[in-house]
Amino acid sequence: MTNPPVPLKIEQDTGVLVYATSTPGLGGLIRQVPEDFVVDELTNREEQDTGKYLICTLAKKNWDTHHLIRDISRILRISQQRIGWAGTKDKQALTTQKISIYDLDQSELERIKLRDVTITPVGRSNKQVSLGDLWGNRFRIIIRKIAQPVDEVNALMGLTSSEIKERGGVPNFFGIQRFGIQRPITHLVGKKLVEGDIEGAALAYIARPCPGESEDARQVRQYVLDTLDLKGGLEKYPLRLRYERAMMSHLVEKPGDYAGAFLSLSPNLRKMFVHAYQSYLFNLILSRRLEMGIPINKALSGDIVCFKNVAGLPDTTRTQLVNGDTLDGINNLLQRGRAFVTGPVIGYNTALSEGLPGETEQSVIEGDKVNLEGFRMPAIPELSSKGLRREVIIPVDPEYRVMEDAMNPGNTAVELGFKLQKGAYATILLREYMKSNPEGI
Repeated sequence: MTNPPVPLKIEQDTGVLVYATSTPGLGGLIRQVPEDFVVDELTNREEQDTGKYLICTLAKKNWDTHHLIRDISRILRISQQRIGWAGTKDKQALTTQKISIYDLDQSELERIKLRDVTITPVGRSNKQVSLGDLWGNRFRIIIRKIAQPVDEVNALMGLTSSEIKERGGVPNFFGIQRFGIQRPITHLVGKKLVEGDIEGAALAYIARPCPGESEDARQVRQYVLDTLDLKGGLEKYPLRLRYERAMMSHLVEKPGDYAGAFLSLSPNLRKMFVHAYQSYLFNLILSRRLEMGIPINKALSGDIVCFKNVAGLPDTTRTQLVNGDTLDGINNLLQRGRAFVTGPVIGYNTALSEGLPGETEQSVIEGDKVNLEGFRMPAIPELSSKGLRREVIIPVDPEYRVMEDAMNPGNTAVELGFKLQKGAYATILLREYMKSNPEGI
């Protein structure tokens, strides 16, 4: 009997401790060109001819969403807060999504001339585009440079796909992008924030070196970590480390104001730290569930389930605790794809499961010494989080096509097509097939 595949260290460091499938991996690489990773947003919005918000379709390639929104706001000479979007899309990809711009005539869009960016007006609305509008995303992804023959890859794809279908999908882990691919520390910063160690959190973000980043970045971080010389750090830090530089600038001007240093960052960025720590805890809980053999497509008594929305995707605003009386009926709904088992995204007011699922959740909370009240964040109240529930499964049954890799002669490529609910990561599905680092780092 072969040993089960072991997750990568970077995955284990972010709480992903298991694979859901037992098959060998394909290996290979994704994102050799942006056109190999295509993402189209799924939304329930229908726009009108009038309204205070201009609604546009934004198509981009090789752009980080936050950086692009910043540049658009500068070109239009408006605040970033006037631009709304439903979800942050991948940088190394060809992505399409809706954005809203408050109080703007569409003629102003002619001023935006950015490479690999197309903004097309599609209507107006009195409601800005926001996270609540996002249902999910449709993906078309090509895995290239697979060093196995086409027939072997085809057979392996079939075996892995069968295991995924038998489970009803794949575990809904948060992907490594949530924590930082080059520098996966956002959850560590978040943990210190929740523990009330604001100084430690600030210094971890500014100065903790990581193996995945460039040598010059590691050296300057180590200098600040060793000396706490923030003024000297400003002179040494590369300009590209602008967020760290913004925090150091604040601390040089106002020594000891570590909470203020975090507030010097954009609202979206500073909220990422606590969210990343919550994501890490969720990954640990889901890993523990799988390690204990608890299914993700079937409820136990004590589980909390959510129900599908009109798009057939999980709606975690509608939940129900499962007990002995409702177990059979709920599992019937789960089998028909009308309900989904959930796990907790820990906060100060999180609803925890009961029974065996609840014991699993408590074991992670106790093991990581989590103080739920810490999520109230008294030092930076705007970062507080009461918690929520997240579905533990990505209900996906991808279509795929195996072919010769035209870009890499002598290798094989696989094209996959699938839809995911909002908040789910395509790389979490890909890891079950590849069982290697899909980003090639």
